[in-house]
Amino acid sequence: MATLIPATSRTLAAFEIFARERRELSNSEMARLLSLPDSSCSDLLGTMHALGYLMRTPRTRRFYPTARLYEIARQIAENDPLAKSAKEAVQQLVEKTNESAFVGMLDRSAVKVVAVLPCRRPLRYIMEVGDRAALHASAIGKALLGQLDTDELQAQVKQLKLEAVTPHTITSAKKLMTEVAQGRKQGWYASEGEGVEGVTALAVAGVLGELPVGLSLAGPSDRVHKHRKAYLQALFEIRDTLSG
Repeated sequence: MATLIPATSRTLAAFEIFARERRELSNSEMARLLSLPDSSCSDLLGTMHALGYLMRTPRTRRFYPTARLYEIARQIAENDPLAKSAKEAVQQLVEKTNESAFVGMLDRSAVKVVAVLPCRRPLRYIMEVGDRAALHASAIGKALLGQLDTDELQAQVKQLKLEAVTPHTITSAKKLMTEVAQGRKQGWYASEGEGVEGVTALAVAGVLGELPVGLSLAGPSDRVHKHRKAYLQALFEIRDTLSG
């Protein structure tokens, strides 16, 4: 097991505190929040400032992060092979179906969209990378729930707030469990106007690297119903290349 380096832990904790507090902090405030002596905290913040990760306000001399960490994180994310694979998957899905396509991952009690590409049709469903969708009101959410084992699934459903997003949203834990079980059996999942009225989504469960993901497309209900067989075939084909 790797040795935990206290200085590294404190540095990351300091950034987490800035994110939580959302304001400039003095050395004494940060020392209190990190449970450090003022002198030790001064050395930590001084080092981060010297390296360009923190700025100091001209009058109060309080600390706040610069954009340097964000820029480094952005560059890392742009070259993330998992993100690239997810982008390629949605591009292929749009090419095959001309419907908006998404890849999502389980993020606590919601779906986090990690890749998205809208289709070019006038009537289309649009989301953005980083958007969160309700697990119980989306096909991709059901696909992610379907990858949990029985105990994990029951625990996850138990803590969900099964609020009605539309009149068609599933608000019963029992019915949600039934739909997830049906999706596992048939190999695909659907949402019929449950997240957005008039929109139907189809999804399959997959693996990206070692991470469970959902691959989904969505569009006007009449169009998705008309082409469901072809859309599902496209989802299966692209899911298999993603997993492979």
